[in-house]
Amino acid sequence: MTPMVQELNFPQLQIPLTINSISPILPSSPIPPSYGDTLYLSNLDDMIGSRVFTPTMYFYRSNGKMDVMTIINVLKESLASVLVPYYPFSGRLRETKEGKLEVFFGPKQGVLLVEACSEMTILNLGDLTVPNPAWKNLVYTFPNEEQYKVIDMPLLIAQVTRFSCGGFSLGLRVCHCLCDGVGAMQFLSAWASTARLNKLTVNPKPCWDRETLIPNDPPLIQYPHIEFKRIDDAFSFTRRLCLVKPVQKCYRVTRDFQAHLKTLVGPNISCTTFDAMAAHVWRSWVKALINVSPLDYELRLTFSVNCRSRLTNPPLKSGFYGNAVSVACATSNVSGIINGPISDTICLVRNARLLVSEAYLRSTIDYIQVNRPTKLEFGGKLTITQWTRFSMYESADFGWGKPIYAGPIDLTPTPQVCVFLPQDDSDGAMLVCICLPEDASHRFTDTFCLLN
Repeated sequence: MTPMVQELNFPQLQIPLTINSISPILPSSPIPPSYGDTLYLSNLDDMIGSRVFTPTMYFYRSNGKMDVMTIINVLKESLASVLVPYYPFSGRLRETKEGKLEVFFGPKQGVLLVEACSEMTILNLGDLTVPNPAWKNLVYTFPNEEQYKVIDMPLLIAQVTRFSCGGFSLGLRVCHCLCDGVGAMQFLSAWASTARLNKLTVNPKPCWDRETLIPNDPPLIQYPHIEFKRIDDAFSFTRRLCLVKPVQKCYRVTRDFQAHLKTLVGPNISCTTFDAMAAHVWRSWVKALINVSPLDYELRLTFSVNCRSRLTNPPLKSGFYGNAVSVACATSNVSGIINGPISDTICLVRNARLLVSEAYLRSTIDYIQVNRPTKLEFGGKLTITQWTRFSMYESADFGWGKPIYAGPIDLTPTPQVCVFLPQDDSDGAMLVCICLPEDASHRFTDTFCLLN
């Protein structure tokens, strides 16, 4: 009988490859902006947590109908076509005198498509159901590229790597300043549909419309926004995560396990699967690291809430692909997490999620306008990112079938992040991936696999 929580291991690999070409891809026909024009980015696009590239990986087996060079040409032509309605991706970011980012347009821009090849086969890569840090060279980075650099960078970088078996991978880096997860899936779906149907296909029609999210004048900050506050980490609860090399752990969690966790909140409170799973991960994470912290140390669990349906004044237009998420934040001290019942922790997550409203999002925009945090704060914080609602496999069918894997690659650069991932055709199971110091990872596994 398959356990309800199963640790999944990925192989240790070296993937030698050769970069064959690096080509700029420009929109295939004229676009509205002229050289020197700029586009406004909202404070949600421009917040410190958005100033990153999000890497994702897609693996495809050979379908025997189309050679990889033909596939690369299809990808290039369809990308050039979709860049016409999604023309902001062909620009660059720059910083204004006030420290705010904007998109600007100039000559010799466009996105980047890299062609590479490897003598390995898809089979040599082992299990492709679990993200593997060894895949990182399948997503292009510039030599000596600075960490978190987004200014004057191509806003979309795609690498197509051919394997000797005829299969290939598509590694993407998308600048988070241009889109959130929903927006990224919208763009990917348009690109894939355009390739699959051999004609420009955008549904819904993309909408920039960032001015809908301008700050109030004067700013109106209605909440404390503890998600952005600095917490002293003198007790080393999370400081040591940056001092040791973390290991990435992945677990397959069945639908039955998720459903059971939801019942632990009690009969009179309704919670989501995310509420229950996030609480269970948070509790297991704290218990794994507890031997280095006082019981009164303040902790935070942060996660993004999609606010599209919450915005009514005015509502966002269909096709909006910018950042429309607010950061929810649950708080507790160590004792509350490890000694209190799991139902209390689930309620903390639930209440933080329900607190996010249109007023909360508008307050976040104004808080950033006034304070503009310049660095990420990690003290006592775990961040959970939910990808289970993204149609990653369906969105990435370019005409040669769904990928055999779609998702992230390497969580180790951000060891205080946990990701919930969908599994294709898995009867509701999800993947939970997290990074921890090796000594803490064993304690995490023991706690996480227990049914509370």
